[in-house]
Amino acid sequence: MGGLAQILIEKGYQVSGTDHQFYSPMSDQLKDLGITLIEGYQPSMLPSADLYVIGNALSRGNESVEHILNQQLPYTSGPQLLGEILKDRTVIAVSGTHGKTSTSFMLAEILESQGIDFGYLVGGVSHSFASSARLGSNPLFVIEADEYDSAFFDKRSKFIHYHPRTFLINNIEFDHADIFLNLSEILKQFHHAVRLVPNHGNVLIHSNEKNASDLIAMGCWSNLYTVGDSHGIELDLPGNCFTHGDQSYALSTLPFYGDYNYKNAMMAMFAASLHGVSIAQSFAALQSFHGVKRRFETIYSSEQYKVIDDFAHHPTAIASTIKAATELFDNKKIIGVIELGSNTMSSGFHGDALFESAGALDHVLWLNLSNDSPDANEFNALEPLLHELKNILDENSVILIMSNKDSKKISEPIINYIENK
Repeated sequence: MGGLAQILIEKGYQVSGTDHQFYSPMSDQLKDLGITLIEGYQPSMLPSADLYVIGNALSRGNESVEHILNQQLPYTSGPQLLGEILKDRTVIAVSGTHGKTSTSFMLAEILESQGIDFGYLVGGVSHSFASSARLGSNPLFVIEADEYDSAFFDKRSKFIHYHPRTFLINNIEFDHADIFLNLSEILKQFHHAVRLVPNHGNVLIHSNEKNASDLIAMGCWSNLYTVGDSHGIELDLPGNCFTHGDQSYALSTLPFYGDYNYKNAMMAMFAASLHGVSIAQSFAALQSFHGVKRRFETIYSSEQYKVIDDFAHHPTAIASTIKAATELFDNKKIIGVIELGSNTMSSGFHGDALFESAGALDHVLWLNLSNDSPDANEFNALEPLLHELKNILDENSVILIMSNKDSKKISEPIINYIENK
C-alpha cells in the first residue's frame, strides 16, 4: 500500500492513508512523500476522497470499512487499482513464499545499471533506491507479487491482478494459514496467475523446486524456463561460482552471502536476460548491490558484538538465515531472537518444524509463545526475554533477530544495552 501511494503521488493524485500503526522504514518514506498519515479508523477521521483503497488487513467490522459501505462510497483494492495502472506495461512479477523482496530489488539493481527508467513496486526498502516504488517511463515494471488475498471483498491472490509478461516463481510452500487451508489452495492461486501469462510470455521456476514443478504440471502455456539447469545459469556451490556457458562468475565478489541469496540472484539475472540484459552485465550490476533493509541486515557492529535484523518468519526461511549466519560467523556465539509474528507461525501450524529450524543456534529465545515450557526459552512478553538475553550475552556474540513485525522494539533495547555496558 505504501508503494502504491508513491506511484499515485507520481501520477498526480493527492493521497492520505490510515492504519492502526505506522513504523519504519515505510513510515519514514511515506512522510517524506508528504502523505498525511492517520492513526486509527474512526469515520470522523476519514478524509473526503474520490476513491478509497482498502488494504487486505481490513475486514468487516472495521469502522472505516463499515462507514464506506454504509455511505456507498467508491472503493477498490490495492491490487485491482495497481492492475489498472499497469495494464499497458511489460510487467515482471516476482512471486514465491520466500525471497520476493530481495529478488525484486536485485532485478531492479540490474535494470538500473543499464540506465533504464523502469517502474517498480516492492514490499520493502533497499539501500540502493530512495523509495520502494516509482512509476518510471519505460514499459518495464518490476513488482513483488504476493499470493496473499487482495481484500475482504476479493479473496483472489494479489498477483492475479498484475497480468505479468514474465512471472518468476522462487518457491512455493504452505504459508498464510489464516486464508489457505492447505498447499493445494495455494497452488490453485499460483496456477490462476500462470494461466494469465501470454503464450509469448515467460514463466521461471528453479530446477529443484518440487512444488513449483508440480504447479507447472497443472498446465503452462508460456515459455517455461527452469533456472539452474544445464541450459541456463547454474549455481556451483562447491566451486563457489555461477556458471553460464563457458563463463564462470565468482560468488566471493558479490556483497551478499547465503545460498538463498545466490538463488535469488540467479533468478534475477536470468529474468533480466529475457529482457535484453546479458548475464555478464547482470553479475557486474549485482557486485554493487547494497542489500535490502531487514534482510540479513547488520544494524549494529563492533569488535565484540553484531546485531542482525532479518524478516524470516517461516521454518525454511529461518533455517536458511541461520545457515548463512553460522557459515559467516563460525567463530562467534549466535543467539537467535525469533518473534512469532505471522498468523501461520503463531497458530502452531508448523509444529516441531519451527523449533527444529533453529537447531543450529547456540541459543534461541522465542517471543510470543505460551511460556508453557520455560526451559525452552519461550516468552510471551518482551521484557523477560531481554532479561534472559542479557544473562547469556558474552563479548563474542551475534544477535540474530528474526521477525516480520516491528523489530525495532527488540533491536533498540539490545543495542542500547550493548552500548552502555
